[in-house]
Amino acid sequence: MLQNVDLSREVVKAEYKRLKGDLDLKLADLQRQVKTLGIPVIILFEGWSASGKGTLINQLILPLDPRGFSVYSASGPTEEEKFYPFLWRFWKRTPTRGRLAIFDRSWNRRVVTDRVEGQVKRKQLHQALEDIRSFERQLTDDGVVMVKFFLHISKKEQKQRFAALRENTATAWRVTEADLWQNKHYDEYLAAAEDMLTETDTEYAPWTVIEAHDRRFATLKTFTTVIDALNRGIAVAGRNVEEAAVPPGQPAPTISALKTTALDHVDLSRSLTAEEYAGRLKEAQTRLRELEHHIYRRRMPVVIAYEGWDAAGKGGNIRRLTQNLDPRGYEVIPITAPNDIEKAHHYLWRFWAQLPKAGHIAIFDRTWYGRVLVERVEGFCSEAQWRRAYREINAMEQQLVHFGTVLLKFWLHIDPDEQLRRFQERQEEVHKQWKITEEDWRNRAKLDQYREAVEEMLYRTSTPYAPWTIVESNCKWYARVKVLETVCEAIRERL
Repeated sequence: MLQNVDLSREVVKAEYKRLKGDLDLKLADLQRQVKTLGIPVIILFEGWSASGKGTLINQLILPLDPRGFSVYSASGPTEEEKFYPFLWRFWKRTPTRGRLAIFDRSWNRRVVTDRVEGQVKRKQLHQALEDIRSFERQLTDDGVVMVKFFLHISKKEQKQRFAALRENTATAWRVTEADLWQNKHYDEYLAAAEDMLTETDTEYAPWTVIEAHDRRFATLKTFTTVIDALNRGIAVAGRNVEEAAVPPGQPAPTISALKTTALDHVDLSRSLTAEEYAGRLKEAQTRLRELEHHIYRRRMPVVIAYEGWDAAGKGGNIRRLTQNLDPRGYEVIPITAPNDIEKAHHYLWRFWAQLPKAGHIAIFDRTWYGRVLVERVEGFCSEAQWRRAYREINAMEQQLVHFGTVLLKFWLHIDPDEQLRRFQERQEEVHKQWKITEEDWRNRAKLDQYREAVEEMLYRTSTPYAPWTIVESNCKWYARVKVLETVCEAIRERL
């Protein structure tokens, strides 16, 4: 992609002045339309050191309302950020609907700079490229307009710019040892950049190479590319175009396709005696407390996700799971309906923001699977959105596992009769009445719809790297012990 770029292209000053004013006005108008339509925009700049990224970003934001954009400079991760998957810090900076996020360097550093410096090995490189493509597709599928620039200059031009900067005492500090090392190893960086551009140039997030020897030419090309991208995004938003109900290559689920179901074969008669429960519970809790210390020392993140029927016993299960743990090493995260800020982001944004750092445990009481359960059944998202979510969730979980996360997913299963008995018990006992709401009864009235959604969720998202564990929960004692022992075994195997 870079080999055939004509770096001699330039624009004369008079022509630049004639065109630039009109482009400024167009860009400012488009920003207002983006805000009105609630379109999130990401503009990222990659390229060589001294290729003019900072200058171009400054030119780009001058016509804009500063209240409507944020600029992020993405150098290497901080010590804190190293404790999370590499995309975590970028998920946190994705824009709300109607805003622009401008990145001076981005997540692509992982597959260029880190690769050349030997921080990413071959297997990790393949995983990183896969994660980047998935990340960008998730955002663009959700309506993000993504514009990606690579600013290209020759090795000779870069060396000359470094020399000019170093001659001036006011700018000498801008040339670092890493910059000089990049020029010395220009060919290695060029090969890595070529691979990055080839592997991540997609129809939903294409790259635009900017010939950056002439800054006037680079500025005009950048502006026109952004304007074209915003015009296309506004046209799509205005027409309210939805993707096809079923993505290409994914057949529509049918009753016949799902005839053999996961829940039909669950043995809900499994139980424990009081003596068995007390002994196994204490043993598992003691073992988990010991493993918690190993997790911290080995910097291993653990994510435990709970889903299940109303009244299946998630709260009591979580209490027994955490009863003997050091509270400094875990966090229980209850998931409710998203607030206004969370609704203004991609639906996975709020879950990325609450992931545990390496060495800690995060326990989710309900999870990202709400998109394919309650949001699907209650109509809080479109069919296209919940169908797309299976792929997005699998990709997110794969990224967590790539990072080294121990990921456990539990579905707490009870039969309808046991659920009814527990609902009635909650209504009759004063100290339990707070647990039962009208929403619980409404959900029960849609039991068949929810069961269909659960079956498809288990079918499409139980993967080799993140399988579901169905927990027989008619007997709460059995369910608590099974979860604890499963968690212990998974952590022990990873250690």
